[in-house]
Amino acid sequence: MHDPRVFREQVELLREGMRRRQKLDELAPLIDRGVALELERRTVIQAVEERKAARNVNSQEVARRKKAGESADELITSGRALGEEIQRLETELAAAESELRDILLNIPNVTLADVPEGGEEANKVVRTWGEPRKTDGVRPHWEIGEERGLFDLARGAKISGSGFIVFRGLGARLTRALMNFFIDVHVREHGYEEVWVPVVVNRASMTGTTQLPKFEEDMYALRDEDLFLIPTAEVPVTNLYRDEIIDGATLSRGFVAYSACFRREAGAAGKDTRGLLRVHEFDKVEMVRYCTPEQGDEEHERLTRNAEILLERLGLPHRRVLLSAGDTGFGAARCYDLEIWAPGVGKWLEVSSCSTFSDFQARRANIRYRPAPGEKPRFVYTLNGSGLAFPRVIAGILEHYQQPDGTVTVPEVLRPYLGASVL
Repeated sequence: MHDPRVFREQVELLREGMRRRQKLDELAPLIDRGVALELERRTVIQAVEERKAARNVNSQEVARRKKAGESADELITSGRALGEEIQRLETELAAAESELRDILLNIPNVTLADVPEGGEEANKVVRTWGEPRKTDGVRPHWEIGEERGLFDLARGAKISGSGFIVFRGLGARLTRALMNFFIDVHVREHGYEEVWVPVVVNRASMTGTTQLPKFEEDMYALRDEDLFLIPTAEVPVTNLYRDEIIDGATLSRGFVAYSACFRREAGAAGKDTRGLLRVHEFDKVEMVRYCTPEQGDEEHERLTRNAEILLERLGLPHRRVLLSAGDTGFGAARCYDLEIWAPGVGKWLEVSSCSTFSDFQARRANIRYRPAPGEKPRFVYTLNGSGLAFPRVIAGILEHYQQPDGTVTVPEVLRPYLGASVL
């Protein structure tokens, strides 16, 4: 959808997609302006080509007259006028293409046909696992965590502000244990390549994965530099092959990375802001996959199952939710949220969003593959998902495995990493 040359042919599909997202009223003027700009762009291109052709004829006639010893002053004057006209039209063309590009970058992806139409109320639970613990007598994780010395909310706020957490003792070790456990499973069993990536990225990277320009106000930017702290390792990992052509024989491919993540917008004031539920800095293991269009659906299921397996091994009751078109993220074509049950707060907490973007990100980042030697390159499909995000997993562990005496039993799979069976 980001190629101006095919924009007009896709407008009706785009309008239907925005209607399903419940954003047509909001985005219709933008789409209409895009259609007008694309028509203007084509008109100006034709005018430029016509004037360049006329200038070529003019130049040839000037050369002929000079060779014949004839005056060419009038032709030289008209040739200069044509040159000035071409320069003016090319300036107009550049302005129209720049505005059209900005419009295209601010229009969301079109969701896939199996995504429910509507808003949050149309989200669909498609899979459940485990028996949610009753809320009776279960204390919220922030009480248990601070009582057991696992994290220090007050000192985190003193050091950095609200939404920043200090993990201490076994709490710090639990964070490290989760990182190692998640990555080990993804690499050794699921076949991902482990990468360690920068947490600072440039504007091109953030644009490629759709964080910019739409969500720039939610990003932490570096002063005096056009650089940003990443909101997720999705950004640097997906951009590993920006502006490159991949050998199609290597697809599909998976990458996994741990990173700290930074988000200025951590939720509405007073909503889910206590404890570890919404924070400005958090740790996460991220999965990213590249595949061909034909592999897209299978790879989305694969990615989602890779995350679910971790929750099953941790013994945390959870559910898979297929998000509606109106609740699906800006760049995603389909998204499954994985939610764990937290009995201490009596809520389902999202710990992973597993999304397929079709070729939406790849078009912005120019990530292509060559199906076979000599064949024309195509855009890859990109997918990503948390595998998993730490804060809410920790909250779930503290509440699900909480004992009457205030201690917390450590899930068996984490004990070799943690070196303890009780928190």
